[in-house]
Amino acid sequence: MTASFAQIRLPLLAAVLASGLAGCASTPPPTGELSSAQQAVMRAADADADQYAPQDLNAARTALSAAQAALSQGKDEDARRLALAAAAEADLAYAHSRETLTQAELNQRRTEVTELRNRLQGGDR
Repeated sequence: MTASFAQIRLPLLAAVLASGLAGCASTPPPTGELSSAQQAVMRAADADADQYAPQDLNAARTALSAAQAALSQGKDEDARRLALAAAAEADLAYAHSRETLTQAELNQRRTEVTELRNRLQGGDR
């Protein structure tokens, strides 16, 4: 027995509606991106970015605040974009802070080496 058009039409209609509704579903809120951005800002602050990379850290905090505001207004895509920008700025602040601290430590070690060389050269005489 062959299926009639009416028997095929109902499952086909259901499949089309289901795929259409799935396509209309919005992406979930960017809570993960916001959490990652908050952690990045805290990591930068813990690396003394307030002292060594204040402009970068302030840009990260500003973007994070804007992302939180966008999320509360239901602007998920703006919130996602701003959270990613905040995380990037915080990572930059962290890197700049670590670079400054590492450079200061390197300079200190070079000074110590120079002093030791001077002592050794003076002690050989």
